[in-house]
Amino acid sequence: GIVCASDLMALGAIRACRDRGLAVPGEVSIVGYDDSPLIAFTDPPLTTVRQPVQSMVTAAVHTLLEAIAGTPAQHSELIFQPEFIVRGSTGSGPKIVR
Repeated sequence: GIVCASDLMALGAIRACRDRGLAVPGEVSIVGYDDSPLIAFTDPPLTTVRQPVQSMVTAAVHTLLEAIAGTPAQHSELIFQPEFIVRGSTGSGPKIVR
């Protein structure tokens, strides 16, 4: 399987696999990152990791507004939970015959 740093890189990986005669997802599973618009409509639809962008933006703006207002910055780490969106570019692993 291949995990890519972006959806666009994943589309390139799908093309490279197909150029080499490899089936996606039959022989190779590919995962992107970002859940870009229209990525669900690619061939095959891309499995991806979706970031909670709205929550991230809200937290950033809130932190910035507090800093502008002179509120002492809290030394805290903001953790956001991504979502794994399974679509057609991933499949089950190969069958092992013993």
